[in-house]
Amino acid sequence: MNKINIKIEGISYQVDENLTILEAAKACGYEIPSLCAFNHGECNQGSCRVCLVEVEGARGLVASCVYPVSEGMSIKISSAKAVTARRESVELLLSNHNKNCQQCDKNGQCELLHVANITGARDDAFAGVLTETHIDRLAPGLVRDTSKCILCGRCIARCENAQGIGILGYENRGFNTFVAPAEDRSFADSPCIQCGQCVNVCPTGALMEHSEIDKVDAAFKAGKHVIVQAAPAVRAALGEEFDYPIGTPVTGKMIAALRRLGFERVYDVNFGADLTIMEEGTELLGRLKNNGVLPMITSCSPGWVNYAEYNYGDLLPHLSSCKSPHQMQGAIIKSYWAEQHGINPEDIFVVSVMPCVAKKFEKEREQQKVNGIPDVDAVITTRELARMIRRAGIMFNRLPDEEWDQDIMGDYTGAAVIFGVTGGVMEAALRTVYHALTGKEKEEIVFTEVRGHEAGIREASIDIDGTVVNVAIASGMRSAKVLLDQIKEGTSKYHFIEIMGCPGGCINGGGQPYVRSCFLPNESDDIMDTYKEKRAKALYSEDERQVIRQSHNNPQIKELYDKFLGEPNSHKAHELLHTSYAAREGFNEL
Repeated sequence: MNKINIKIEGISYQVDENLTILEAAKACGYEIPSLCAFNHGECNQGSCRVCLVEVEGARGLVASCVYPVSEGMSIKISSAKAVTARRESVELLLSNHNKNCQQCDKNGQCELLHVANITGARDDAFAGVLTETHIDRLAPGLVRDTSKCILCGRCIARCENAQGIGILGYENRGFNTFVAPAEDRSFADSPCIQCGQCVNVCPTGALMEHSEIDKVDAAFKAGKHVIVQAAPAVRAALGEEFDYPIGTPVTGKMIAALRRLGFERVYDVNFGADLTIMEEGTELLGRLKNNGVLPMITSCSPGWVNYAEYNYGDLLPHLSSCKSPHQMQGAIIKSYWAEQHGINPEDIFVVSVMPCVAKKFEKEREQQKVNGIPDVDAVITTRELARMIRRAGIMFNRLPDEEWDQDIMGDYTGAAVIFGVTGGVMEAALRTVYHALTGKEKEEIVFTEVRGHEAGIREASIDIDGTVVNVAIASGMRSAKVLLDQIKEGTSKYHFIEIMGCPGGCINGGGQPYVRSCFLPNESDDIMDTYKEKRAKALYSEDERQVIRQSHNNPQIKELYDKFLGEPNSHKAHELLHTSYAAREGFNEL
């Protein structure tokens, strides 16, 4: 990379020639206040004007996030003109902002408040009429409140960049501009897949998950048997809410916290993941042997399922009929567990702790009920769990490490743990499919061919004792579309495809802790590029620590089939653990 010479505050530096001023300043030890590049990597068009600096020879101040450096450039960050302009930019944003910070779920993670403190912005510097507020609370997963929107455009960019569907855009012009789905529709009345990636990048509380903490509170108050189950990706990220370094697994402390919150049983969704592999693997083998619809595509990610129903209704027969792991486990809790404990299923309230916002939508589907009873009653995100822990006064860092409840369900394998990473479901399935096809255990359990934490497409041809299985993995709908179009065109060579709705998989779900470099002073400068890898390592390391690493060897899974389900894909298994999908030409159809 070629270097060029610049000056910042009169001091000479050499920097890479392809950087913006904001990036070059960071490399030289200056962090210019901003609402884009160093907070989540979703840079806009410099519209917020928070990162203004003075450049010698330029006409007026320039937005450092979009202005490229050049040879001999002289930059002033702390001149009176630049400091005043940045402060006034933030003050103008505040003048049209709903400043109910105490009630805002983004309190403590609000980037607008962060730059207001840095720039010394005055609350009452500008006063006047506020833009009309639009509030959307209809969708199960998402809430939109334009009174807190600063029109930065990061949500618009993320929806397009990650998913390629562009649900969000600017409505109206001038002072009346706001961000919304087309025609100011509700998220519930648009082809939004409820992935929550827009929430992850929103700098304020304008976009949030639809909290279900009140539902959990009501269940406790009503005297229900309140049972909680937590997904694998949660343990890889929850610690971030309590100042642990990114990628620190906090499984034991999370279990201890859940017990102290009052849950009657604390279970690991990994049991449901092992169950999913048994059902899904058997389904795949059946399709391979009986000329079934191929490629078969995983159905664990509700965001991906939403996308398929909206955009590829004709390809729905390719999806596995398996419910997702937490829905499967909820169904078992309200059938087998209830039967074993002599409890009426209607008196059981199942809470799933998920890294995913779309799971809130998934649990509302009619197809996710058995005899009119929902498999899961409430879904709270990793962030919501952290709020509950703090609200209860629990000192998370001082908790002991405790173990999952083990009655009837609770054992899990390494294969289940890696469900939270893109490629993990595929690898877990291959470990069991290998055994089913050969009758042997693979000596080298790991399938490195399908691993990788980044979004995009990975493919491999797996030779299992002479049977070649062609597989592909995609995360994020922009990548998934490539594979789906190949199926439509009749050019797909794959037998099995894994698709996850969020780039990188569940570790980067829409309900995970926010990653903002401005709030992570102890993390490295490249944290925005490495956080998914660090979370993934937390799950892969737990897989490596497990004594049993293939789903078919889970003793409690074997017992469940022996005593209750019969065999994978049995009639009873289909009643409880499988579902159906339907093309959605209209909107708001659960």
